[in-house]
Amino acid sequence: MIKVAMTSVYVDDVPKAHAFYTDVLGFETRTCLDLGGGTPFITVGAPQGAQPDLQLLLEPGQGPLADPYRKAVYEAGLPAIVFSVDDLRSEYDRLRALGVRFPHGPRDQGPVIAAVLDDTVGNLIQLTQPKG
Repeated sequence: MIKVAMTSVYVDDVPKAHAFYTDVLGFETRTCLDLGGGTPFITVGAPQGAQPDLQLLLEPGQGPLADPYRKAVYEAGLPAIVFSVDDLRSEYDRLRALGVRFPHGPRDQGPVIAAVLDDTVGNLIQLTQPKG
């Protein structure tokens, strides 16, 4: 069986992204390595042992391939990644109190309730909660 082990999200600034994804969103650091070159290799994941085999790589997102792609995705209002939450309204309120910008607040989207936030490093992220 093939399973997802790691995926990545392009970010403008890896240390800034690391702070946002851990201090604001609540992920934990899984890997933080200095591989030389000035930008650390950092992965984060769900806290408290949830999804231990799944990591999110905070990938440096500059360059001739990444820049146009990221700009087009952001300007189209498309989320770079989707995270699931148990209680969307509570997370929305908590994150707004921390100053997180939401281009789209909670709304009904078929089988889920969803909201879209700006991660401060060039991406939109969708939070979803299954209905029922």
